[in-house]
Amino acid sequence: MNKSRREFVKKGAVAGAITAAGVSAWLKDQGIKEAGEKVKLLSQDGQLIEVDKAFLKLHAQANSEILAKNTMGREGIPGRKFVMVVDLSKCNNARKCVTACQKMHYLPEDKEWLNVKLMKDNEQSAPYWFPKMCFHCDNPPCVKVCPVDATFKRADGLVLIDNQRCIGCKFCMAACPYSTRVFNWDEPDLSQEVKDLPYSPETSVPSQHGTVEKCDFCPDMVRKGKLPDCVTACPNGVFYFGDEIEDAVTNGDETVRLSELLRDRAGYRFMEDLGTKPRVYYLPPTGRMFPVERGFKDLTEEQKERYKDVNLD
Repeated sequence: MNKSRREFVKKGAVAGAITAAGVSAWLKDQGIKEAGEKVKLLSQDGQLIEVDKAFLKLHAQANSEILAKNTMGREGIPGRKFVMVVDLSKCNNARKCVTACQKMHYLPEDKEWLNVKLMKDNEQSAPYWFPKMCFHCDNPPCVKVCPVDATFKRADGLVLIDNQRCIGCKFCMAACPYSTRVFNWDEPDLSQEVKDLPYSPETSVPSQHGTVEKCDFCPDMVRKGKLPDCVTACPNGVFYFGDEIEDAVTNGDETVRLSELLRDRAGYRFMEDLGTKPRVYYLPPTGRMFPVERGFKDLTEEQKERYKDVNLD
């Protein structure tokens, strides 16, 4: 049913507009009674379309089956409140975090859930590398705008996407002020072995065409007592991951108190004035361990092109 609805949004928008008669006929074919209330959606090619609200609701039986299957993934890990701290003084754009994330989630090289930006705060300051992923906000605008409850906030702090419910409307992408979500425009190039893997919103695998994806903090790894792959893959200990309730975070080499780390190193949250309350903190890039130029080593010409607008002087 979820795939059918995604195709309906896509094909209807390509036609230019969805007529009331067309929606009514499709709902009738699916055995769904119209709600009589219209809802606006963004189509896959960026057009604003209007459909009956019943179109957004899964058939009751299908809905209960999906929720029952993914209950554990949607509720989260009891008694935990996950948090990440990124030490900007240690990052030299080694990109091991990026490739580890891609490998973990079977992503192609051109799709990055975690990407490293080159930042320069003003003309007088020096540039620095800035890893950016989903911030798993405590006040997430993406969750509020999703019309089908495909993106959701768990009790343990994580914001995940259930691609079995996602209809590809991209409202969450428009609502996210950090632009950390990506859309599957094409059919994912996956092996049959990966396609046959049992889906869970905790693994985000296998990917689905016409759905939204993003960094998930690897909750399936956390359930096994392991750190997310981006944390363990980083050669410089940039990423600290842990539990706010336990007041402890680790980068794999050292474990420290979260409260002391943020207090002593002036930890902050990116664009905190938006009120989204991110669960990712940054430590300022003071006393940087590496010259920023080192971050260009081994990059492809295409990757270097991303940073051309930042003045290194």
